[in-house]
Amino acid sequence: MREIVTIQVGDFANFIGSHFWNFQDELLGLASDPESDPVFRNHNLDMDVLYRSGETQQGVSTYTPRLVSVNFKGSLGSMSARGTLYNEGSSSRADSSKTWLGGVETKRSEPRKRNLFLQSLYEEEDKAGKEKAREIEDKDIVGCLDEEVECWTDFSKSHYHPQSLYELSGVWTDSQDFNNYGIGKDVFSEASRGEEICDRLRFFVEECDHIQGIKFIVDDSGGFSAVAADFLETIADEYTNIPVLLYSVRSPMSQMNRGSSKKTVSNKLHDAISFSRLSSFCKLFTPIGLPSLSESKASKYLNLGDEKPYRSSAVYAAALHSSTIPFRTQPTSSDSSEVSNSMDVNTLVQLLTGRGRQNMVAILDSAMPAPSLAGKQLENTLLTDLQSLTPEVNEDVEDNQAIESMCILGALRSEDKEASVSEVTNAVDASYEQATTKTRPLFCNLSVSRCPLPIPLPFPSIFGNLVGRKGEILSSPVSDSLYRGSLDVHSIPIVARWRSSSAILPFLESRMVNLEKLGIQWGAMGSDLVRTWGFGREELQEMRENMSKMVSELKPQFLESSDSD
Repeated sequence: MREIVTIQVGDFANFIGSHFWNFQDELLGLASDPESDPVFRNHNLDMDVLYRSGETQQGVSTYTPRLVSVNFKGSLGSMSARGTLYNEGSSSRADSSKTWLGGVETKRSEPRKRNLFLQSLYEEEDKAGKEKAREIEDKDIVGCLDEEVECWTDFSKSHYHPQSLYELSGVWTDSQDFNNYGIGKDVFSEASRGEEICDRLRFFVEECDHIQGIKFIVDDSGGFSAVAADFLETIADEYTNIPVLLYSVRSPMSQMNRGSSKKTVSNKLHDAISFSRLSSFCKLFTPIGLPSLSESKASKYLNLGDEKPYRSSAVYAAALHSSTIPFRTQPTSSDSSEVSNSMDVNTLVQLLTGRGRQNMVAILDSAMPAPSLAGKQLENTLLTDLQSLTPEVNEDVEDNQAIESMCILGALRSEDKEASVSEVTNAVDASYEQATTKTRPLFCNLSVSRCPLPIPLPFPSIFGNLVGRKGEILSSPVSDSLYRGSLDVHSIPIVARWRSSSAILPFLESRMVNLEKLGIQWGAMGSDLVRTWGFGREELQEMRENMSKMVSELKPQFLESSDSD
């Protein structure tokens, strides 16, 4: 078995992770349900890649994500830091009070109440047979989530191991106060936090037989970037041969209201230093987070609200799920009717970074839901429907050295008829043959699964009224409602694509230029600020040099002009 350990650091990273694990939980349930669609019962996915088997002290078998989650103290809402399957441990605070001979006054805050979804999830009463009551209750649940979600645990249907959930003790309870690299720089090393977090990772890694990689998701819009960088540096030292796939994620809200010119300088320097530090300790770096999803092509068939992380994180989680399917696809014969082209993490890394150019910053695209194969529809719209989820990308660029890895799940031949693996492969080949030279890559790896993305009950109601029950694109609205959710749409076809392309140059160049202009040049506006963050001029120059090398890999003439200067 080739296991993957997942790490989620920061608030938005955990929102994405919550949706991601909901997808996995839904797949597990559908695979064991004799009444579910055969495509879910025969999905050919090895869930042991992401999950571990265990047992409680009472001898009850458990199956939980191989996960380490790091977030603020108090960010778990009504969920215990020990999860829901295992007994609560004794309170260390109560034990330590025995050494105090004076009076003790205990003040406890009211525990947060579970919302309607969580109440239904953990209720003991069996409502089997009460279909009508269940339908009404599900409608109430779906309706309340969009209004009441505050924490990522508010819509999580997964159970977690006691080693999985780590809360940072300290004064930060609001991401608005934890908003730059400097403020998070010493958090990992202080108060034994780093040691405690690494112990949790070690617990999961050491029980793996043949770990294939670490999937690391970090909300890098603020201080968690520094926490993640220190964590990654420790991982690089301790697990030298384990490749790390790093997703740096940002919510639309974190990119709004940038404020004064002083704040703008701080944000630009944060972006540059965060990228430089994080990219130093991974094999593949994928930035995710558009300033506005609602104004992008991603909203073509979706109704997205940028102000709600519950909604935007669902789109990013769907892309992460789809793009990582090949890592857990069970190897099959080349003529398999269910899946094609499994690969491990290292194979993907070598594909995207080792063919000619040494570019390790990838673009992630997605089409959700994907168009059907009916007639010439896929050939005409597949490539144009793909929306980059990576910010600061130049799509109007010709790159004949681009490398791609595309994953297509649950493609439909027409309306609600599933397409075969061979039909999807032929349609994709045809779409690239008809593509302009500008959009045609040097090489494209294609992985196909007939299993679509299942839509769990707590998924947000973001589908428009042109999306059908199986995610098919309808010719006319199916209802007057603009917001359709899991009760209306049960699954969707989806496409995700990784790209190694010079289209990422604006992302790289802006960080390199801002670091030079605002942090390194004599008299730079942000030179004093970066010193308070603990970075000297020589260290910044080294960061700038590393970014310069990244740019030159995709733009050789840049290195020539730099040398001439």
